[in-house]
Amino acid sequence: MITYYINNKGFEVSDHWVENCWTCVEEPKEEENGFLVNGLDIPESFLSDIDDNDERPRREEEDGWQLIVIRVPYRKNESHIDYTTVPLGIIIKGNVFVTVCNYKVDMLDDFVVYSIRKQVEVGTHYELVMRLMLSASVWYLKYLKHINIRIMNVEGLLQQNVRNEEILELQRLENSLVYFVTSLKGNDILFYRLAHTKSITEQCDEDLIEETEIELKQAEETTSIYRNIIHSMSNSYSSVISNNINQTMKTLTSISIIMMLPTLIASLYGMNVPNYLEDDMFAFFYILGGATLLGLLMYLLFKKRNLF
Repeated sequence: MITYYINNKGFEVSDHWVENCWTCVEEPKEEENGFLVNGLDIPESFLSDIDDNDERPRREEEDGWQLIVIRVPYRKNESHIDYTTVPLGIIIKGNVFVTVCNYKVDMLDDFVVYSIRKQVEVGTHYELVMRLMLSASVWYLKYLKHINIRIMNVEGLLQQNVRNEEILELQRLENSLVYFVTSLKGNDILFYRLAHTKSITEQCDEDLIEETEIELKQAEETTSIYRNIIHSMSNSYSSVISNNINQTMKTLTSISIIMMLPTLIASLYGMNVPNYLEDDMFAFFYILGGATLLGLLMYLLFKKRNLF
């Protein structure tokens, strides 16, 4: 889907392409890719790079075209992972500004709504690049808040009962945070290069660059904190599970030892050989009482040594 935006104190939708408009392409189809290549003369190799879901944040130049790739958060809603990141390609040359993403991400629609509400004026293409990087960092933080809520919910459930479902939930959240921290590091490196390129910084407001850096750093730090929390929780509850297993095995072993001596007595006196009690009418009760007493003494001994 291709949407054309014109900046007029916020991004407004246009029916057609005009110079210096923002051409926003999401989930492009073959004919839309054809328009980008044939209509706007965008190198096809750029679009192939953006098709790669593992494309890292970077900036390159070819025949006057600027290609910038940033990683943006994406809510996947799949069984093995809920949050991940996808590449957003930004293509610039002269009066052409195009963003291409193979997924429908929440960030872009929210950015347009925000620009209208705040009446954001964007003077240059690179200022728009900085604002997109800022919006991406903000959305990382929004998803991190959702992840934090889920971490607290899982922790509450684990305190009641350690189950596989909660452990797997922690594993899914940790996988999401791995994607986040890797993508944010790549975005940080890209931002550093852009922020130290004089031709770019001259086109951007200093406050915008500083705000983008702050939000990016905050997203990185928050991701690292939540990842450490999940890692610590996983280790703690793994230790709890191991301790519970050890306690169960210790209890079963103690019971086996306690039962072993009464069983031995019963086995000896159950043999078909003379044992001096075969003619005593109360022999059964003597043996039963002795075995029970011995078992009770063994139980008290084990209890005193905290083996139960």
